[in-house]
Amino acid sequence: MSMETIAPEAPRVAAKSSFYLAMRILEPERRDAMYAIYGFCRAVDDIADEEGDRALRLSQLDDWRRDLDALYAGRTHQRCADLARPVRRFGLERADFEAVIDGMAMDVVEDIRAPEWDRLDLYCDHVASAVGRLSVRVFGLADEAENAAGALPTKARMLAYHMGRALQLTNILRDLDEDEARGRLYLPREALEAAGVTNFARGAVLAHPGLPDVCAAVAERARKHYAESELLMRVSPQRAVKAPYLMATAYRSVLDRLVARGFAPPRAPVSASRTKVLLALLRFALT
Repeated sequence: MSMETIAPEAPRVAAKSSFYLAMRILEPERRDAMYAIYGFCRAVDDIADEEGDRALRLSQLDDWRRDLDALYAGRTHQRCADLARPVRRFGLERADFEAVIDGMAMDVVEDIRAPEWDRLDLYCDHVASAVGRLSVRVFGLADEAENAAGALPTKARMLAYHMGRALQLTNILRDLDEDEARGRLYLPREALEAAGVTNFARGAVLAHPGLPDVCAAVAERARKHYAESELLMRVSPQRAVKAPYLMATAYRSVLDRLVARGFAPPRAPVSASRTKVLLALLRFALT
């Protein structure tokens, strides 16, 4: 396989993503770069979500770190082949790929349960905002950067910061039962204690009558991040924010539906509003 050609399975892997439509509307080179980034994230996330020996899974994540060593030294291993061109073309920073792996390692070292807000925020930065920092480069929000170090412009970096947190907090509220089945609970300790939840044992929190208050606190923080993201997208080049705008619209509609449904059991699955996604898509149809 040519190191300059995207692997044929990449679109099929990306098609499983909630963000597939947002990736599809990008120009081919940018779209393929997002497929490659998603493929990397999917691969390391699968390691984090596997059951079994934690040391082995950490070793598998370290294998990816070594592959990144090779990639940034100009020696591309087969499974990093799709990333070679995007790394060069869009100036993707190794530190952001490393941050994603660090986030996955947090899940492998131990099953996260009731982290304090600071630790949860660090987790969100690793598994979501770091992906955002890679993505905003591909979207074109760093195309006009003029500094030799290649640092992200402030607006692009802040969009990645806020969007990553907004999307990840929405994921946490959406996936409460799925995460609990894995022994994980990402709801913040401070919000739990404020709602009178003191037993964080498996099975206890999601049945507690104070759960809606905890989720309301998380939803409110997510809404603030969505609002900041919206402000940043309004003052950014419209051609470069069509994909993140679509992502934000879809996930914000999920958050709205989660809040409307409520968090007391039983919790029916929630998906994005097709109407809102279509309207967002039409907004950029001619961009």
